[in-house]
Amino acid sequence: MGIRLMSTDDLHRVLTWRNHPNVRHYMYTQHEITMEEHQRWFDRAAQDKDKHLLIYEADATPLGFIQFSQLSGSAVAEWGFYAAPEAPKGSGRHLGLGALNYAFSQLDLHKVCGQALVFNERSISFHRTLGFHQEGLLREQHFDGQQYHDVLCFGLLRSEWHPDI
Repeated sequence: MGIRLMSTDDLHRVLTWRNHPNVRHYMYTQHEITMEEHQRWFDRAAQDKDKHLLIYEADATPLGFIQFSQLSGSAVAEWGFYAAPEAPKGSGRHLGLGALNYAFSQLDLHKVCGQALVFNERSISFHRTLGFHQEGLLREQHFDGQQYHDVLCFGLLRSEWHPDI
């Protein structure tokens, strides 16, 4: 089990995960992403020193994607993640633990911030289980094309991180 940098070899797999209805439903961008759009995103992100694109693996099998986006070169980053739709039960927890260990040890971050759409109960529970604190509520922040949704904001400081949870 581990975290590694995403490479161009991962593009098709990550796009397939991202476009899966069970993943896409909880994203801000909910349309099916084309390979061209995905390639442009990867090319831009790979050149940005403040973006860290990562793959979670277990037994050398890729099972999830993680992105840390540092805010203006600071030690504070936003994160986003998703497990592969076919990942075994428990993979999400291992992804989260591995990603946060990576964030605080390899990236030397002070704080990791996350957001969840208010109807994404699994993500909200996941953040809380990992030790995140709810830091805010952005009322009617996201419009999905039909209605507005609240967004919950979470934060986890390095001093609060307990990798043994």
